[in-house]
Amino acid sequence: MSKTAFSGKRAVITGAAQGIGRAIAERLRDGGAQVCLWDVDTDLGSRMAEQMGRSVAARAVDVTDYKAVADAARATFEQFGGIDILVNNAGISGPNVPTWEYPVEDWKQVLDIDLNGVFYCCRSVVPIMLSGKYGRIVNIASVAGKEGNPNAPAYSAAKAGVIGLTKSLGKELADTNVLVNCVTPAVAKTRIFDQMTEEHISYMLSKIPMGRFVDVAEIAALVAWLSSDECSFSTGAVFDITGGRSTY
Repeated sequence: MSKTAFSGKRAVITGAAQGIGRAIAERLRDGGAQVCLWDVDTDLGSRMAEQMGRSVAARAVDVTDYKAVADAARATFEQFGGIDILVNNAGISGPNVPTWEYPVEDWKQVLDIDLNGVFYCCRSVVPIMLSGKYGRIVNIASVAGKEGNPNAPAYSAAKAGVIGLTKSLGKELADTNVLVNCVTPAVAKTRIFDQMTEEHISYMLSKIPMGRFVDVAEIAALVAWLSSDECSFSTGAVFDITGGRSTY
């Protein structure tokens, strides 16, 4: 992909101050996009934006707060003059506990961030894209949403919901030049590991035929293509990046 693939494009990435989100932000910036980092960590987001250069801005956004999301979408639109790309990446894993013992408040938090947050961002940004007659939305789901991981019921359910939302929204927008797709990675070595037990991490690695975790740069490369003009006839689709764990 050329260094000007995203020239003139305006991108919003949630959970963008670190990990997968940051890798995606850097990839789009390197392709010429203006990028706005939406992250609940105000200080880290601001530092990352400063490090990444003048074409990158940051906003403190809690994706579980619909008003905050709608306000951020409006402010980003006013700052950039439009939003062409939305990458819904913000998420947490929650604890590793059997379903019948899973804490109710943790269940609510995981669903609120990992699923409701994606809906709130889509609901706020899609009208902007429709007004501009162009858009690319990429939702970061997970192989857990396809297959279900034991002792991760909230995360699995939320990511399955993201897949379903992607398919629904993609079909609704199919004739508008706003394309909506999702990716289902295997786990990457990011700070999300801090939320998991060693037993659960070992389980996930054991399921990957390639015998390693996915690198954030590999996810960013796939997301970049889905965010580009080269992606022109795929919408409502699920793109696998699991090292052979799932082949559908």
